[in-house]
Amino acid sequence: MAYEKITPPTVGEKITFANGQPVVPDHPIVPFIRGDGTGVDIWPAAQRVLDAAVETAYGDARKISWFKIFAGDEACDRYGTFQYLPEDTLAAIREYGIAIKGPLTTPVGGGIRSLNVALRQIFDLYACVRPCKYYSGVPSPHKNPEKLDVIVYRENTEDIYLGIEWREGDATGNKLITLLNEELIPNTPEHKGKQIRLDSGIGIKPVSVTGSQRLVRRAILNAIALPKEKQQVTLVHKGNIMKYTEGAFRDWGYEVATTEFRDQCITERESWILGNKEANPDISVEDNARKIDPGYDSLTPEKQEAIRGEVSAVLDAIWDTHGDGKWKDKVMVNDRIADSIFQQIQTRPNEYSILATMNLNGDYLSDAAAAIAGGLGMAPGANIGDNCAIFEATHGTAPKHAGLDRINPGSVILSGAMMLDFMGWTEAADLVRKGLGTAIQNREVTYDLARLMEPAVEPPLKCSEFAEAIVKNFS
Repeated sequence: MAYEKITPPTVGEKITFANGQPVVPDHPIVPFIRGDGTGVDIWPAAQRVLDAAVETAYGDARKISWFKIFAGDEACDRYGTFQYLPEDTLAAIREYGIAIKGPLTTPVGGGIRSLNVALRQIFDLYACVRPCKYYSGVPSPHKNPEKLDVIVYRENTEDIYLGIEWREGDATGNKLITLLNEELIPNTPEHKGKQIRLDSGIGIKPVSVTGSQRLVRRAILNAIALPKEKQQVTLVHKGNIMKYTEGAFRDWGYEVATTEFRDQCITERESWILGNKEANPDISVEDNARKIDPGYDSLTPEKQEAIRGEVSAVLDAIWDTHGDGKWKDKVMVNDRIADSIFQQIQTRPNEYSILATMNLNGDYLSDAAAAIAGGLGMAPGANIGDNCAIFEATHGTAPKHAGLDRINPGSVILSGAMMLDFMGWTEAADLVRKGLGTAIQNREVTYDLARLMEPAVEPPLKCSEFAEAIVKNFS
């Protein structure tokens, strides 16, 4: 393919995708975006660690050929003013399938709202994957951060991040408000009496079956590959308030679990029903219903009938395949209200494994979980679709630290380990995590961690020195 201002490596092959999974040659070409601000420091450190891990794990049998592409401020320097995402970059990612990037500055003013969001939407990278795991020795505001080991699967392409909104006073926005107030709301019985204030900004929150179910599907596939004790997917939502968006996300997630993954999954309520019968084989349908819903006796006859129907349907459908304790070997799928899960990852973190969320909830939740594990400087991230994946630092550009060789490169290094896992190069990925964890335990850290350790580490390592410490601790 012809590019305007970049040249691919002459050695290496393309990564392709089949059925949503990468097909990786032994010498793949991988595009990288250095990143703005501290990207000038953290990307070289990350590349040093990733190359060393691949060489240590595979010798000459495998090697990455890095292909430099441009985005953000560095792209504007090369391609011209406001060229934050040049076509060269988009074409290279499209052609080579997998890319990794440092932090990017969000342009100020009109045009692109966020380069990160733009990349996700352009390449339909619908799953934002954020593992949040504590590394021993990392300073944390929590007493027992080691109990947290979760992976957040955040839907990446819809919800309010689609960016369909109008400012207060905009003519089109006012037209929409008028249509809602005068026609659509009055004609919807459950909304009668409601009105939108005329001086409102207004936004649209689309949540689709397609977007929800493909996200949950990936989350369940990940859970199946985990050790048995971590095989759980929690659907996070605010469905008690937003029933047709957030509540629908939950319902569509359960639908995936109980249809496409019926043999591998059990829902929490199903496990209660089966467990009640296992504890008392002669239990009646009504008593089983009463146990799974403690408020059963105060419900209307119609609701009681619905719960009895649920009990009967579960026993008829899956008792033979999931009963007698067989459900305990299945992936558990449950759901939690969004505000509740923010408390529970702090007070009961060991009860959760994979959290599948909509876009906004996942944004908040992944940062909150990262704070428990030691902050965004240690938080990796990936944006994954069926034909492309981009791995990224999850923190900002910190321009005042740029070029000082002092920032923590842990986020992009761990994102690189995620990339190696995604490529199937797990031996190299494990080396990266082992080296980083051992370096931290040995108090070989950059200033951001050094100053918070007790006693403080003096002097802290430089960014480049931290990379060397990681490599040294592979063995």
